[in-house]
Amino acid sequence: MSTPKTTITGPVHLTAPGREPEPVASCRECLGFAVTRANARSVGDYSKVSDVNVMLRAHLREDHAEA
Repeated sequence: MSTPKTTITGPVHLTAPGREPEPVASCRECLGFAVTRANARSVGDYSKVSDVNVMLRAHLREDHAEA
C-alpha cells in the first residue's frame, strides 16, 4: 500500500490583500459596518475585520451598485 501525498510540490505564491472597501458616507448601514470593522481591529480580531469587509462589499454591490 502506498502512502498518500500530503505536501505541496511547488512554491505557494500569495499576493498582498486588496484595499478595504470604503463605506458610502451618507449610508447608515455602511457606517455600521465601518464602526464594527474599526472596533474589531482595535481589539485585534482580524478575522472579524475580514468578515465585515466581505459583508460591506456585498452591501455595496447590492445596495449601491458598486463592484
